[in-house]
Parts: sequence; structure tokens; C-alpha cells
Amino acid sequence: MKHVVDLAWTDNVAFETDMDGHKVVIDAGIDSGGSDLGPRPKKLMLTALAGCTGIDVIMILKKMKVEPEAFNVIVEADVTDEHPKHYHKMKVIYQFKGKGLPVEKLEKAVKLSEDKYCGVTAVYKKAMNVESEVRVVE
Repeated sequence: MKHVVDLAWTDNVAFETDMDGHKVVIDAGIDSGGSDLGPRPKKLMLTALAGCTGIDVIMILKKMKVEPEAFNVIVEADVTDEHPKHYHKMKVIYQFKGKGLPVEKLEKAVKLSEDKYCGVTAVYKKAMNVESEVRVVE
């Protein structure tokens, strides 16, 4: 299988692509010479990680018959000071909301995503330190 993204330059430093039928615009901030028409490319790496593992966790929890009231995946990343500036450490926070949630099932779903299913996590772990934390809010 092969995935292809065709990113077309549109104006100034903005680019646009069609991903799975959805228009995505990427641009630099005004302070960097862009027009702020879309997110920055580096931060999309965080979104990719959050989305990949988040989808996994929800799918696994559905099979376990566990449905949280709310669920957020928060990704914090540390950027190097030197060029090329890149992420060297990420922390994924899985935040669940609900009463009486079975913490052991939440942790198992997260572990399965991180160790077996999420391809983004697998690649990022080869490039940097990736930590995680499970939080439950009642």
C-alpha cells in the first residue's frame, strides 16, 4: 500500500492539498512571512499522532463496551533550539471524562494503541522519546 499527498503551492508560502476529500491548507504565520491561512506543518505531526492513537483507543474501548462521556488526546512536544528545529520529545495525555470508568480498560486500550496499532506512534518512537499519561476526570 502507498499513500500519496499532492501539496500545491497557492500563494506566498501557502500550500493546499486534498486529503480523503477534505481540503487542507498549510501556511506559515504572519510573523514568519506567511498569511496564516492554515496550520503550520510541524504541528500537523502532533495532530497526526493524536488522531491516530485517539481513533485506536475509541475503537478498542467500543469493543470493550466502555464509552467515556468525553475523551481528549493532548500532545505536548519539545522543540530543539538549533536548526533544523524538530521535535525531540513528545508526551501524549489521554484524558477521559466519566463516572466509574474502568481505569484498567482505559490503560489497556492506550497500551494496545501505542504498542500495536498506531503507525504514527511507531514511527515517532523510532525518532524521539514518546511518553504517555492516562488521566481520568469524573
